Amino acid sequence: MNIGFYVGVHHFLIVSALLFLFGIAGILANRRNVIALLFSIELMLLAVNLNFVVFSNFLNDLTGQIFVLFVLTVAAAEVSIALAIIVIFFRKTNSIDVGEASKLKG
Repeated sequence: MNIGFYVGVHHFLIVSALLFLFGIAGILANRRNVIALLFSIELMLLAVNLNFVVFSNFLNDLTGQIFVLFVLTVAAAEVSIALAIIVIFFRKTNSIDVGEASKLKG
């Protein structure tokens, strides 16, 4: 007897919506910590990527998966540049608090 569960598109959309909501909640809850903001943005990008892959598979089209490669490339570049800025910011202020950024006006 083969009793299996069918995982449909709506299951993936629910997971994607939860990931996106966790990302938004992380941004709203942690407005002062730069690292937490970056993690929250990455969660939101992963939710979008999950939607691209699911609909690409559902429609039997590779376009969504190609978009995922571009989004991951841009996200990796964003994180590397943001972390470099955070390291320089930490060296100047000894803090990663976003409120300290207003002191760096030149």
